[in-house]
Amino acid sequence: MFRRVLLLSFAALLLVNAATTGWEYADCGLPSHPLQIESIELFPDPPVPGQDLEVTVKALATKRIEDGATADVTVRLGLVKLLEKKFDMCHEARKLNAAVSCPVDPGTYTIVQAVALPKEIPTGKHCVSKFGVRVRGFTADNEDMMCLDLKLDFMKSISSIFTSPF
Repeated sequence: MFRRVLLLSFAALLLVNAATTGWEYADCGLPSHPLQIESIELFPDPPVPGQDLEVTVKALATKRIEDGATADVTVRLGLVKLLEKKFDMCHEARKLNAAVSCPVDPGTYTIVQAVALPKEIPTGKHCVSKFGVRVRGFTADNEDMMCLDLKLDFMKSISSIFTSPF
């Protein structure tokens, strides 16, 4: 379950066919939420087009998470919404044969997943768009479970835009 929720935001990376030269995330959840994101790491950092991206997510489940938990994922390019979808987290975990599946008992979990990045990913000074990924998780009782915001900056260097080619 955690694998699907925590990697949905990185799956969005593939959906928009781009790799980042800069990224950040925020666990925007409350301390009372049943799922806390402790860390997200990428290797290589920054990601390289045409190479596998290894994503490591460490999360803490403070309460038991039951079958029926969902995640709402929204991907935006600037103000333009590219994707908005609700996922059944437990169903997705079963489809992936994830090591963690529902019900999830309280505890700390570390999930490592490789994602193949296409070599056609645009990079450099012509990629000045910023992507935002919003993930909101809900328990089987439709109560807030987790909150994750990602910002993906596809601009190689701000200064390269303003550098004269002459």
